[in-house]
Amino acid sequence: MSLLDIESLRIEFFSRHAQLVAVQDVSLSLEKGEILGVVGESGAGKSTIGNAVIGLLEPPGKMTGGKVLLDGQRIDQLPKQAFRKIRGRRIGMIFQDPLTSLDPLQTIEQQLVETMQVHLDMTAHQAREKALMLLEQVGIEHPEARLHQYPHQFSGGMRQRVVIALALCCEPEVIIADEPTTALDVSIQAQILDLLRKLCKDHDVGMILITHDMGVIAEVTDRVAVLYRGRLVEQGPTLKVLGEPEHRYTKSLISAVPRSNIKLRRFPMVTYIEDVQAPVDHTRSEQALQWLREHRNFDQHAGRALIEVKNLGMRFILRNAFLPRNRLSLDAVKDVSFNIQEGEVFGLVGESGSGKSTIARLIAGLYQASSGTVSFDGVNITGLKDHKALNAFRRQIQMVFQDPFSSLNPRMRILDIVAEPIRFHRLTHSETETRQIVTGLLDYVGLGAQALARFPHEFSGGQRQRIGIARALATRPRFLICDEPTSALDVSIQAQILNLLKDLQETLGLTIMFISHDLPVIRQMCDRVGVMRQGKLLEVADTETLFSNPTSDYTRHLLSLMPTLDYLSREGLELEPEPVS
Repeated sequence: MSLLDIESLRIEFFSRHAQLVAVQDVSLSLEKGEILGVVGESGAGKSTIGNAVIGLLEPPGKMTGGKVLLDGQRIDQLPKQAFRKIRGRRIGMIFQDPLTSLDPLQTIEQQLVETMQVHLDMTAHQAREKALMLLEQVGIEHPEARLHQYPHQFSGGMRQRVVIALALCCEPEVIIADEPTTALDVSIQAQILDLLRKLCKDHDVGMILITHDMGVIAEVTDRVAVLYRGRLVEQGPTLKVLGEPEHRYTKSLISAVPRSNIKLRRFPMVTYIEDVQAPVDHTRSEQALQWLREHRNFDQHAGRALIEVKNLGMRFILRNAFLPRNRLSLDAVKDVSFNIQEGEVFGLVGESGSGKSTIARLIAGLYQASSGTVSFDGVNITGLKDHKALNAFRRQIQMVFQDPFSSLNPRMRILDIVAEPIRFHRLTHSETETRQIVTGLLDYVGLGAQALARFPHEFSGGQRQRIGIARALATRPRFLICDEPTSALDVSIQAQILNLLKDLQETLGLTIMFISHDLPVIRQMCDRVGVMRQGKLLEVADTETLFSNPTSDYTRHLLSLMPTLDYLSREGLELEPEPVS
C-alpha cells in the first residue's frame, strides 16, 4: 500500500443542459519521499484531481467514481468535519496564486499561528516560534520583521515561500503543489524547487507536483503522469517517459518545449490536439493583412533605430514627506540606455523587480520618466504634451499584456474590444468597414467570425491572448511590446501564440520588445537581448552570443539556473521525438 492511492477516479461537472466528464478512470500512487509530476494541457484535469484529493472540489463538480486512500484509509467519503482534520494536517496544498490564497486582512503571523493552533496542540507562543523557524527555512530574510507584514508587502516569490511555509507548518505527509513556480523568474524558481526537493528528502514527504513546465518536471520529479482530456495516457519514471515517450501525445508535448541549446525557426506544435477549432476565412484574413500593410514602407527605415532609450530613470515615491530626509523612494530603473532596430525582436530578461515591465510602460507612455528620454523614430516622446501628437505615437506603439483576462473588459463583446482602438483613431471610413477589419483580424489570429458576439470569459487563456494580439494590431502599430505574453500558458498554447508573433513580425515587419523570464523562449524569439538587474542594464548582446558566451557573471548565473530537458541527452536518451501526424 502506497502513501497515497488514487484508484479509478472519475469526476463530472453537471449542468442543466449536459454533464462534462473532467477526469475519467485515472489511477495514481505516491510513495513516501517521492515527487510525482502531473502534466498535460489546460483543462486536462490536473488541478481537478488535486482538488478532489484535498476535498476542495467546487460545485457543480462531483466525484462519481473511484476512491482516494491515504495510508490505506479511504478519505473521499469522510464527513466534512472529519476531512477538515486531514486537510492541512496530513495533506497540505500549495496553490498556484499565492496572493489569492493568503488572507489580505491578516498578517503572516496571524495566518501561520491560527493554522497551527487549529491542527496542533500548541500555545500561541509556541506557534509563533515555529512560524519564525519556518520563514527562516523557506529563505525569507529578517523573519522577525516580515512576520508582522501583510501579503501585499511581499514580492511574488516571497509570497510563494509564505504559502509553502503554511503548507509545511502542520508537518503533512502529502503535499499537493499546483503550479508552484508559474510566473516566477528562474532564480526564485530555482530556490523554490530546491526547497521542495529538500523537504521531500529530509522529511519523507510525498509530493504531487502539478505543472505545465516540462523543464521543472525533468529536473525535480521521480515519476511523471501525463493527462490528456481527463485520461491518463502515460506514466512511469521521469527519465523513461521524457526520454523515451511511448504515447504520441507525450511525444508531441515534449517536442513543443522551447529548446535552450539550439535556435529553431518555428516552435514545434502539439499536433495531437487543436486549441482552436473555429472556422477561419482565409480571404478575410488576407484582406485584414492588406489593411495592416497600408502606408507601411518596409525599406524606408531599414537599418536604423526605431526606439532609442537614453539614461532612462524611474523613481517611485513610497512615502512622501515635507522634509527630504523623511521621504522614502525606490529607483526602479537606473540610467538605462539601449536601442531597438527597425524590424528586430529585442528581448529583456531579469529577476522579478529588475525593472523590465517598468521600462515597457515608460516606452508605451503609461509612466512618466523621472529622468532620461525615449525616442521613437528619431522624435523624443518622453515629455510630449500635445495630445494629438501623443495619440499619433501611441497608435504606433501597442502592448500585449501578461494576463489576457484582466486586460480585456469583461463587459464588452469581442467585436467592440477589438474595434475600440480603430474607432478611437478613426482608421476606417464606416462601421461596416470596421466590422470587416475586426472579423479579418480575428480570422488571422485563428478565432474566426464566431468570436465577435462573445465575451472574454467564454474563451480559454490562449484564445484570450489571441484577442489581445488582435486588439494590439488594430491600430496598425510599428512597435509591439509583449510583456510576459505566455507565462501562464501551457507549452502547446505557448507554441501557437509565439509562432503567431513570429509570423506577424515576418509578414508586417513589426519591431517587437519581448519581455520574459523564460530563457529558452527568449532564445527562440529574439535577435538581441538585454539583461536587467535591480533597475540596471548589465549587458546587451546578440542572442546566440549571450547564450554561448555571456560577459556578466549574473547572466551566467541566470543561464545556469534555467530548468531544461537538455540533461536527458546526457543520459543517452532521445530528445527529439518523431513528428506526429
